[in-house]
Amino acid sequence: MTVPDSTRLMYELEGTVEENLNRHLAVAKEWMPHEYVPWSEGKNFAELGGEEWDPEQSRVTPIARTALEVNLLTEDNLPSYHREIERAFGRDGAWGTWVHRWTAEEGRHGICIRDYLLVTRAVDPVELERMRMETMQAGYDSGDKQLLNVMAYVSFQELATRLSHRNTGKYTKDPMAEKLLTRVSTDENLHMVFYRNLVTASLEIEPDAMMRAITDEVVQFQMPGAVIPSFVRKAAAMAKAGIYDLRIHHDDVIWPLLRYWKVFELEGLGEVGEKAREELSAFLTNLDTQASRFVERRAASEARAAAKGVPAF
Repeated sequence: MTVPDSTRLMYELEGTVEENLNRHLAVAKEWMPHEYVPWSEGKNFAELGGEEWDPEQSRVTPIARTALEVNLLTEDNLPSYHREIERAFGRDGAWGTWVHRWTAEEGRHGICIRDYLLVTRAVDPVELERMRMETMQAGYDSGDKQLLNVMAYVSFQELATRLSHRNTGKYTKDPMAEKLLTRVSTDENLHMVFYRNLVTASLEIEPDAMMRAITDEVVQFQMPGAVIPSFVRKAAAMAKAGIYDLRIHHDDVIWPLLRYWKVFELEGLGEVGEKAREELSAFLTNLDTQASRFVERRAASEARAAAKGVPAF
């Protein structure tokens, strides 16, 4: 398959980008990060004569702390994400306007989540800062994805991030954390809609190449936070708690987008597109099986823990 020329694609999609940029600006509501932080709870740490952090000061469980850290550290890598998306979309015209608007909106997320965590002493600030340094020094590298692959990936990634934030908020059992992360997840959803609509338009312009890109990004998908220290262990804890697991990824991230794009109903695909669609179908069948097995094992583990009268996680 010949890779579509990105310059031509960007030109053909310029009108779609501008239309969706204007739609986004019309529906996105202004909000202030400082309004979601309980500043009256704040107090000095040891350097200024206050108290060092202690786990007893946190009102959320260890797994909730892990999820909050993962969500924040994922947001912290924004400079790398900006570099990668600007490389793919450029800085001119509606494309460039979107890149900078998206970056500005994403920047609020790390600001308010960190302020909330430090003011409420929900997590260890020393460990958090060390992980931030390590995560940002690792950076994020998209591997020079082609334009269509970038659009497919960020569609899935924004929806996945939205659910991770929203479910983390619920899991904390802290109304303030839930309100904050619900607000953040609303931004993520609007970003997903923007990218989702670009994929829709691309399926009309380059159906075979776009189908190939969708399949590749579903099969190879990794959360952007994969560079976080001990990410596999942290992600496993979040999965066991039901914050973000294979079942959520399959049912609530991948399939809603595939249904929206009508990937299994598209007609007129060439050999490349049909082959990609067959690969996608086979992968989804296997992923569904894996998700079901994971849910069954988790339920069995919870049942054993309940029988012993101990916490499941």
